[in-house]
Amino acid sequence: MPKILVDADACPVKEEIYKVAFRRQVAVVVVSNMRLRVPDHPLIERVVVSDSFDAADDWIAEAAGPDSVVVTADILLADRCLKAGAQVLSPTGKPFTTASIGGAIATRAIMADLRAGGDAIGGPPPFRKEDRSRFLQALDTALVRLERG
Repeated sequence: MPKILVDADACPVKEEIYKVAFRRQVAVVVVSNMRLRVPDHPLIERVVVSDSFDAADDWIAEAAGPDSVVVTADILLADRCLKAGAQVLSPTGKPFTTASIGGAIATRAIMADLRAGGDAIGGPPPFRKEDRSRFLQALDTALVRLERG
């Protein structure tokens, strides 16, 4: 049975995930380092992990597989989940794929080096309404792909 695994601590599309899950009758596992409010619904499971470094990522990577869609902005977690056979989406609706993840990891490393060198490069662009809409479409597409096998 398909499931959606959510890297939830900073996920801006949790409400959208719940709406799609209820409509498609898909289980959702919300993983975080702290207790978050989630709907009281049989399809929704809350998992609170320790606050140790990468505890949520480790839990999600372990649970990810060919029957799951993982929602995360974390590129290294996306890579781990892709290797486990999961489909992976960013909260903006951009899919991470085996073809694109190498470039994303390289860009991440370059940006980290620039920040470490003291360059003020800013962060990601602000989350927009278009991102939310693109995410909803991408999640629906990913779930259809899972259902079809």
